[in-house]
Amino acid sequence: MAEYHLSGTPPVPLTLRRSGRARRISLRISSLDGRVTLTLPAHLPDHAGLAFAEEKADWIRSHLARHPAAVLVGLGAVLPIDGQDRVVERAEGRRIVLDAGRVAVPGTNPGPPLQRYLKELARNRLAEASDFYAARLGRGYSRLTLRDTRSRWGSCTADGALMYSWRLILAPPAVLRYVAAHEVAHLQEMNHSQDFWAVVERLYGRYHEPRAWLRENGASLHRYRFDATAEAAPLA
Repeated sequence: MAEYHLSGTPPVPLTLRRSGRARRISLRISSLDGRVTLTLPAHLPDHAGLAFAEEKADWIRSHLARHPAAVLVGLGAVLPIDGQDRVVERAEGRRIVLDAGRVAVPGTNPGPPLQRYLKELARNRLAEASDFYAARLGRGYSRLTLRDTRSRWGSCTADGALMYSWRLILAPPAVLRYVAAHEVAHLQEMNHSQDFWAVVERLYGRYHEPRAWLRENGASLHRYRFDATAEAAPLA
């Protein structure tokens, strides 16, 4: 894959990829983070694809204007943790400190260490919730992994392996617990039948509110970037 930018102000990052199965040029804008991907047939030169993208520039920019702007996590940025907005500040000591309304991080480039901290916090919370619901269900799981997935918040394999998006730590605790109950329920029902949703409700209780929150607000959790080059970010 290659990286380009559409002309204009501001320039729009564009990822160009090739596919042996593609028969025509296609454009895709991720609903999660606004990433623009241009897919070309294998034989088509780059300049032809870029010309196509330039023709669609107005459409791309109008779509991106409706998408939440990315937040580069640096000092001064506002980041939700457990669903509560926290201002990223510089810590006086060597440890990350999480308080009401703020998270203090050592150094001038808090993005990478804060991301590591959040992943560990997510692992602890999700393991605790998964253990609780698995015990309630009477079934064990084989392992638990975290990823930064774009298409799903969690999954459960046939051999009992649970996977979650670590970004669930940014959501309210009730949402994180709902996703854990949802995936643990798949240990018994590997489908989304009425029987499956009955298991979810037995494990979690009334799940409709956290499920609706995730549908309405989940995409916004992907707007936060923890790039190593981030030194500052505007308030959200």
